[in-house]
Amino acid sequence: MLLLDGQRLTLDQIEAVAHGEQVALSEEARDWMLASRAVVDQIVREGRVVYGINTGFGKLSDIHIPPKDLEKLQLNLVRSHCCGVGNPLSEKETRAMLLLRANVLAKGLSGARPVVAETLIEMLNKRIHPLIPEKGSVGASGDLAPLAHLALGAIGEGHCWPNRPTREALDQASIEPLTLQAKEGLALLNGTQAMCSVGGLALRRAQKLAEAADKAGAMSLEALLGTPVAFDERIHDARGQQGQIEVAKNLRHLLRESEIRESHVEGDPRVQDAYSLRCMPQVHGAVRMALDHAREIIEIETGAATDNPLVLGEDVLSGGNFHGAPIAYVLDYAAIAITDLMSISERRIDRLVNPDLNEGLPAFLSPDPGTGSGFMIAHVTAVALLNEAKILAHPASVDNLPTSGGKEDHVSMGMTSALKLRAIVDLAEGVLAIEMLAAAEGLEYRKPLKPGLGALEAYRHVRSLVPRLTDDRVLSGDIERLASNLW
Repeated sequence: MLLLDGQRLTLDQIEAVAHGEQVALSEEARDWMLASRAVVDQIVREGRVVYGINTGFGKLSDIHIPPKDLEKLQLNLVRSHCCGVGNPLSEKETRAMLLLRANVLAKGLSGARPVVAETLIEMLNKRIHPLIPEKGSVGASGDLAPLAHLALGAIGEGHCWPNRPTREALDQASIEPLTLQAKEGLALLNGTQAMCSVGGLALRRAQKLAEAADKAGAMSLEALLGTPVAFDERIHDARGQQGQIEVAKNLRHLLRESEIRESHVEGDPRVQDAYSLRCMPQVHGAVRMALDHAREIIEIETGAATDNPLVLGEDVLSGGNFHGAPIAYVLDYAAIAITDLMSISERRIDRLVNPDLNEGLPAFLSPDPGTGSGFMIAHVTAVALLNEAKILAHPASVDNLPTSGGKEDHVSMGMTSALKLRAIVDLAEGVLAIEMLAAAEGLEYRKPLKPGLGALEAYRHVRSLVPRLTDDRVLSGDIERLASNLW
């Protein structure tokens, strides 16, 4: 049970809740929420005009709303902002959104009653996941459209997974739909929780991909009779880049006790390997550092107050913490890094299948070259996936189009950054699966010699899912099976 109090959450914690871990609101958070709610209630009683409490929104913020219309104001806000289109977010992504939005409210700076966070938590724990279209957010004033669809579920409207009326699901779970009071609709809509949910889960997968890339590279190195000399600890200490040092260490671990290396260590005419083999620590390490930086920013955001206005003591202050720039930048950065990880993997695939480069392996790793094409078109698929990733890797965060009648004149496009990172990770899993399949096939031709212990373990994992290529066959299923089980 994860207790929420507005704290910083890790990607591992988000992933655990996305997969079903239960959540509760801490007593401290309840007290904080009650205190901030009291400030909002006092403003309403006194009739003071404060943005988000008794005014319109965006360009309409100069319109004062009378007390009798405040509940209608919040209800209309949620309904009017439900303009999302496209495929629904996955249930895991929706669970992450429920978690992160409840956690932001738990900080007690949004002026919402505890029941608002508790309703989201109950939906999470009883697996009521609103259908949230993935497109429609520009990432400032936060992820308005996706969060509106989330809020729509909390008030008992719309549909939830698999595709049933949310009110029906809430009734069956004995959850009372929210009746929103002053400020609470806005408290549910302002923030970066959609981009953090989609981007955070994609980022966790990307980190696992980076680990899988080391294994794929080690297998390829062995199949191509490469040398581990370039992974010597002294080389990497001389540069001092931490990610590079870690990857070199991991590669040495994966390649330990290699019989293949011992078989050709003497009399090897090559002075050094191609960059795609020799520079794995430098490239894979840079990818890890990019992902680590992105993880740090996302995890800070999970415990950040991203509402507007914020209730800070007795003051209610308008600001721009909902702006997704910090998230958009790092998700774009991560997308570029994973695309380059695909690029170096594709170059290793080419070396494995290309008869001019593959160190005596059969052409295209076919047991009968000419009659059979082996992995020729698997490599073509890898190139196609890489090309798509390169197109997607263009930063979304460099774009801007003003919205809300010019009031919101600079936006982050952070949700676009998150969605394209997710798409690139999907593509990268396919490319690394193809490399692992090709490398495992190459290792078949080095038998009875065994690769390093870590590479051997990775080879056995591949073979637990996909048999050796003894004749041409349909490889699509093999690629997809391994892509779904890289770790």
